[in-house]
Amino acid sequence: MEALGLDVTTAGMKKTPERVVKMYALLFSGYRQPTKPVWGEVFEAESHGLVAVRHIPFYSMCEHHLVPFFGEVQIAYLPRNGKVAGFGKFTKIVDILAHQPQLQERLTKQIASAIEEDLGAEGVMVVISAQQLCMMIRGELSLGTRTVTAESRGKLHGDGGLPQQAWQLLMEEK
Repeated sequence: MEALGLDVTTAGMKKTPERVVKMYALLFSGYRQPTKPVWGEVFEAESHGLVAVRHIPFYSMCEHHLVPFFGEVQIAYLPRNGKVAGFGKFTKIVDILAHQPQLQERLTKQIASAIEEDLGAEGVMVVISAQQLCMMIRGELSLGTRTVTAESRGKLHGDGGLPQQAWQLLMEEK
């Protein structure tokens, strides 16, 4: 702040450095935090169909400019042997992975990996729709622009009936 010529001794700015440090500690609290322990106990649901968790809100910090991007995560997965995780675990996984310097493309891939590898899902599809603040406030002034990224794995990857069913589950407006 001093390098920008801001007077950090004024009443309104005196505690700003402390506040900024606390804020960045929160924004980057997921850095190097493992996801596997978050899943905890899985449950026998004897379900062999798709499970979707939609409209998970998130915010993260673009690693290029250290400004926020934010939006929603949609997840569909195919449980292995009918074993499912608690729905709240998905929001915790998103939160951990989003709370670090990030790229939307990487975040999408990391969420899919956590579900496939940590949870052992037979298939997973993750779609993220977000607004990038760096696009909105820099030269482009692209207000309202949303970027969409998708990652699919296992039995939800490809062109078959199951991947199409997952897309429909994630994209329906209801």
